[in-house]
Amino acid sequence: MKMNSLAALLAGAVIVAGTAKAEETISAVHAFPETLIYTQSFLDFVDKVNEAGKGVIQIDVRGGPEAIGMFQQPDAVRDGVVDMVYTPGSFYGGALPEKDAMVASNLTAIETRENGGTELIDQIHQDKMGLKYLGWFDSGVCYNLWTRNEPSFDADGNLEVEGLKLRGNNVYNAFFTNYLGAQVIDLPTGEVYSALQRGVVDATGWTQIGLIDLKWNEFLNFRIEPCFFSTDLGVIVNLDRWNSLSEEARTILQDVAIQHEKDSVEALRSKRDEDFAALDAAGMTVVSLEGEAKAKYLAAAREKTWERMKGLMAEQPGGTDNYDRLIELFYDLDAAN
Repeated sequence: MKMNSLAALLAGAVIVAGTAKAEETISAVHAFPETLIYTQSFLDFVDKVNEAGKGVIQIDVRGGPEAIGMFQQPDAVRDGVVDMVYTPGSFYGGALPEKDAMVASNLTAIETRENGGTELIDQIHQDKMGLKYLGWFDSGVCYNLWTRNEPSFDADGNLEVEGLKLRGNNVYNAFFTNYLGAQVIDLPTGEVYSALQRGVVDATGWTQIGLIDLKWNEFLNFRIEPCFFSTDLGVIVNLDRWNSLSEEARTILQDVAIQHEKDSVEALRSKRDEDFAALDAAGMTVVSLEGEAKAKYLAAAREKTWERMKGLMAEQPGGTDNYDRLIELFYDLDAAN
């Protein structure tokens, strides 16, 4: 009887152990080097998840572009090579042109989470790419044009770009080429420092923060106002992997992401103010467009980007069905006027 009782206890212990949930782990990579402020924001999010998710869910960061090339990361997460990626939507804009609604946005993730914009972008990611759009991080930061030499303006106050060796990429080019008429030189972020150093380019678009982190301020002396666009950095997760997680794990990831959307807006605006003060102290000169020239400049940045989005959407399944709704949810026309 003693042996039977012991066997029963052991059997019960095995059953209990078998029903205990194992801590789940998902792998992640980030688009930019670890030293960049945006990557630091993502790693802060990871720390928050790993703290809140002890015993349930952990994120294992495998590295940045040295692990998987920045432009290959969206395909890697879609194909399940890695579970999670932090990257600009512009890096997979060919597959999902709807991301341009975020590029041209004058709202933050806080507003678009509340008004249903983020939910719509999430659904489009799921339908078109098999990805869960977890969160739009580091929003509320816009872009400026930065130049080595003092910019010039025509008689009407419009920016002149003739002769400017302007670095471009998929974020800016609809605006830079279709409105400004610039001949751009496409370069990834990691190559811009040496291009500035060698004089290959003498101007670039970049966000309000990060210029000092990248050391581009060693060559760039002028910031042109007003700023335009918005960062479109977000976290995407392989949808099959997302669905395989426990409900508790998904809840932790989503709740922490929503809170980080809010936290990152405040943190990066503070960082912007610090960077501007440091750049001003080092001799950065601010040059501003005014009046009608300013209004046309901002309208063109917005409308040329929307135009690109609509054209690319029209070529894909589903066409432009979501176009008007995206504009409504990601842009406040009253605030622009």
